[in-house]
Amino acid sequence: MTRLFPIFLGFLLLVCNGTTAWAASAKATALRQANGLTVYNPPEKFLSGNFVADEMNPAFIFGPVKDFADSRKCPTTWLIEAGDKNLPAGPGGPDKLAEYTLYLEEDCPDKVVYYVFIDQSGLTPQQWIEWREKFHGKSKTEPEYSEAKSKLDTACTAGCGVSAELRFIQKDGELVAKSPEEVLRVDLKFAPIYDLNQRKKISR
Repeated sequence: MTRLFPIFLGFLLLVCNGTTAWAASAKATALRQANGLTVYNPPEKFLSGNFVADEMNPAFIFGPVKDFADSRKCPTTWLIEAGDKNLPAGPGGPDKLAEYTLYLEEDCPDKVVYYVFIDQSGLTPQQWIEWREKFHGKSKTEPEYSEAKSKLDTACTAGCGVSAELRFIQKDGELVAKSPEEVLRVDLKFAPIYDLNQRKKISR
């Protein structure tokens, strides 16, 4: 019994340390090295914020981010590109609002999945909308985007502002063809909190 105590204590320390609770599998470790990723503790503002899962014309808002992470069945770890780990969070200036790519790694026995988020939690909900408009509003899809912007404006007013995007999903290093929004709702059964087309909150 005495010899087992240090092992048990070590296990408790790992569990209490959050993202390092599980040792990464060989496949997960290889993918991290290939992509230059390192373990990262995201800011609480990002974890507690809502997100969309369609870059151009989202139909739903999901959230919070940490609820999605907690819903995964296999061990998860947040990762970031090594060069971005020590960058300051938040707006970098009026014309250079900061955003970071964060990877939620789900390490399953038969696969490793990356849920690739864009963290824009340094922005207010309205700044987030303006930031999207800066990149998409003058594109060929402007009429479509204008409608999406109007829906997002309404969601902000209703208290369902967004501070992140689930940009894409990778499985074993390969891009998943389905839209992230479809994967969340249909495959993973992760319910949204707001219907942008109906412009109303969704009861859970």
